Amino acid sequence: MLPTPDSAPDSRPEPRAAVLGRFLRGSLGSGVAVGARTAGALVLGKLLAVYGGPGGLTLLSHFQNLMALFTTLPNDGVHVGLVKYLAPLRAGSGRYRAWLGAGVLLNLAALGVAALALLLVPGPLVSVFGRGPGWVGGLLVGLGLLTGHALVVSVLLAAGRLRAYVGLTVLLSLLGPVAVGLTLLAGGTVSTALLAYLLAQGATQGPALVIARRAGLLPALRGPVSQASLRALGRFLLMALSVLLFSKAVDFSLREVLIWRFGLGPTDLWQAVAKLSDNYTMVFSAVMSSVYYPRLAALSSHPKQRAQLVRAVLALLAPGLALGLGLLWLLRDLLLPLLFEQRFAQATFLLAPQLAADWLKFLTWVLLFLLTAQARVGRYVAVQAASAALLALLLALLLPRYGLLGAPLAQAARYGLLLGWCLWYFRRQVGWA
Repeated sequence: MLPTPDSAPDSRPEPRAAVLGRFLRGSLGSGVAVGARTAGALVLGKLLAVYGGPGGLTLLSHFQNLMALFTTLPNDGVHVGLVKYLAPLRAGSGRYRAWLGAGVLLNLAALGVAALALLLVPGPLVSVFGRGPGWVGGLLVGLGLLTGHALVVSVLLAAGRLRAYVGLTVLLSLLGPVAVGLTLLAGGTVSTALLAYLLAQGATQGPALVIARRAGLLPALRGPVSQASLRALGRFLLMALSVLLFSKAVDFSLREVLIWRFGLGPTDLWQAVAKLSDNYTMVFSAVMSSVYYPRLAALSSHPKQRAQLVRAVLALLAPGLALGLGLLWLLRDLLLPLLFEQRFAQATFLLAPQLAADWLKFLTWVLLFLLTAQARVGRYVAVQAASAALLALLLALLLPRYGLLGAPLAQAARYGLLLGWCLWYFRRQVGWA
């Protein structure tokens, strides 16, 4: 029989103020971690924009996108499933060990796929970095360490250990920029600095293991791996595969197209706006993954409370995000030169459609988390595939006509259509029909 979280009868929904209060307290609790990640990302972008030369910022984003290609299956698949299934269980129980063992095995399999891809077809993946086999070997080591860190963090989040999560995130956010800065100061190339960035982040696996073991969250794994647990986590892996194919790979390919069409220097302008977007998207994603999603998963057997949570979060985020993103637009003439370099002031014409796209995207994510929490694999994959196809069509129409501006315009149109569909599709689950 498939192990599932313990269920309980649906109960009366909490007052909206209580729902919002819990969400805001959790958000504030993870605020330090979010702030550290944001600060680290801003420092990293500044270092590569100033000292990485033309194309340095684009190479940074391309490297981070490459990392995402190989960590999406564990992070957006295995670890999301582990949070869902470990959250209601006692650490050390038989079911807890079954889920954890299956998660470890699937992570090893994902890393094996990454190794094969880098060994068999390195050209399309790493040729832009101009490095040899030693660099690729270091990349694999770093990916393994970082995946291990993320696995342990998912265990901590499932147990509600937000303080430990915050500490580890601060450490990870500090080590990456320091490693890049020291490498560039020593005369290293951008590619070497990027590899140092990955290895420094991966080094946080050690402290994460110590914290989780002391908390009793990593019991010894004995016996055969549960086939039922593998199948259940495999559904999340399929959803992550759709993210990999229809999101991360699309982003990677889009940047390749822009580099080919416009060159590294001009692509830096688009990349500056995209990097700004990445920074606050990271903030949003961290809050939603550490506060909203675990709560949504815990309410799987309480549809009324789950609907109330989604409505309350949407009501809070829609105006709040509009105000925040609007402020960024008002500061557009100061923002990009301050965060990167003076030459990036030329990129302000790209900012308005990017901000609009992100507002639509964030509200869409709030609703799509419902498919993840319910493990609706087929529908999730279908949405990702349709979204990617729509983006490809919009880019084909808009890039030739609008140049670099066509990229954020296509994203805004894509998420506008997707949000409209989500509002219609989830209307009953959220209590609007």
